[in-house]
Amino acid sequence: MIVNDIFMKIPKDIILSKGKNKIQLIFSDLNKVSLDAEFLRVKSPSAEVRGHGPDDAITVYGKKSVLISKLELVGNYAIRIFFDDNHSTGIYTWNYLDELYKNRDNIWNDYISELRLKKLNRE
Repeated sequence: MIVNDIFMKIPKDIILSKGKNKIQLIFSDLNKVSLDAEFLRVKSPSAEVRGHGPDDAITVYGKKSVLISKLELVGNYAIRIFFDDNHSTGIYTWNYLDELYKNRDNIWNDYISELRLKKLNRE
């Protein structure tokens, strides 16, 4: 049963939108998940964004118009996303993408609150 849950999180296809501002993950059950480029960029799992410890994380801002230049498979467990601001060091595992999707409203609201608190903006 656990094995099936793991395999259900692996998309059968990944589509970059024509506008290059979102990706769509399509699963074998034809379920589709869409994630915006800005959200993926500001929540990059890279050390550049997350740091090497909880106190090292930075708040990424000014990425409202960021686009995705390229997607690259990393083994059978993740993708690397290349953004047009030259960021490409984040490895987005299927589990991390699933976490972002399932919790996106809370994650996004926390991000917006953090921007306001630090007097930063999305532009």
